[in-house]
Amino acid sequence: MKDDTVSEAQYIESTELCPMPDIAQLIGGKWKLIVLQILIFQGTKRFNELRRQIDGVTQTMLTNQLRALERDGLVSRKVYAEVPPRVEYSATARAMALTPVFRAMHDWWVGGET
Repeated sequence: MKDDTVSEAQYIESTELCPMPDIAQLIGGKWKLIVLQILIFQGTKRFNELRRQIDGVTQTMLTNQLRALERDGLVSRKVYAEVPPRVEYSATARAMALTPVFRAMHDWWVGGET
């Protein structure tokens, strides 16, 4: 009988078939996944709401991560012409497509706890 685990691992390891380096560039890092998780599952947030929810992130780092996510099409930024200015961040349709990935990571984590 053929071992499906080996063939699946070989498939994933193939750099020709797997865009893992590109994926890691888009959503890798300490804060991007956390930002995406909040925006995907909790909806639109203002900057300070995100900052309060993400323990340990600095204002500069959160700003940089949000800019990168926006540049990559995963987060949309809406600025309201108000005084003081109000800015809201939302997950784009491209980011929402990651929902099953987040659920799979959750299931993997919960399944590994004994």
